[in-house]
Amino acid sequence: METKPLRVRLQFGIYKIIDPFVKLLVKIGLTPNTVTVIGFLMNVGVAVIFILGAHPKNTDRSDLSHVGWAGAMILFAGLFDMLDGQVARLGKMSSSFGALLDSVLDRYSELFMFLGICYYLISHHYFISSLFAFIGLIGSMMVSYTRARAEGLGIECKGGLMQRPERVILVGTSALACGIISSYIGGDYKWFAPGISFHLFETMSIFTIPLAVLAVLTNITAYHRLMDAKRALDAKDRKNAKPTTQNLENRVLR
Repeated sequence: METKPLRVRLQFGIYKIIDPFVKLLVKIGLTPNTVTVIGFLMNVGVAVIFILGAHPKNTDRSDLSHVGWAGAMILFAGLFDMLDGQVARLGKMSSSFGALLDSVLDRYSELFMFLGICYYLISHHYFISSLFAFIGLIGSMMVSYTRARAEGLGIECKGGLMQRPERVILVGTSALACGIISSYIGGDYKWFAPGISFHLFETMSIFTIPLAVLAVLTNITAYHRLMDAKRALDAKDRKNAKPTTQNLENRVLR
């Protein structure tokens, strides 16, 4: 008996929890496209929270409350990414345009989220971290684009360590944890290793280190998808070329 991957089992476990709420949404007449748009607007709200945290009135780097609130909003908006698909399935309202709208607004959602993150980090002079955030944005877009382009060529290209749900959870939980922990240890906490004049860790690192991890893993995921697609496309090309070669041989024999 084939064992389902942990990611799939967790996903089905979450579906069991949210299905009663999904049925309620279907009952009151909410469509999958409406749920998708709500999730997108929440991600715009994430960008707004980060930008407000970078406002000139909030230049105190030790106040990380906006980071925490943005993290909570990221996770809440991520829930709607799951709800729209379930509303479509349980409400029997699946459509090709709905699938397209979901994919397009998912990309816009990530773009707005990273816009807010980069704006916040630059405004508070976390320049290296803002660079990692931007590289993470590039990787996130390429993970999605590689799959879309491969599927457009007739090749299934899923999998990888840093898909959209993992990205949402990593960014959301790290931002939320940063905001919560800062209320206990202070937003300006710094840790210095013995004999080193500069700090190796600060409260903001709870958020920025995962962003650096995201920057690396998203691009690795995109690369792995590209190589998987290459192998599949090469095999497809060989298969399509084989009958042509056989026909040429038959012609020679004649």
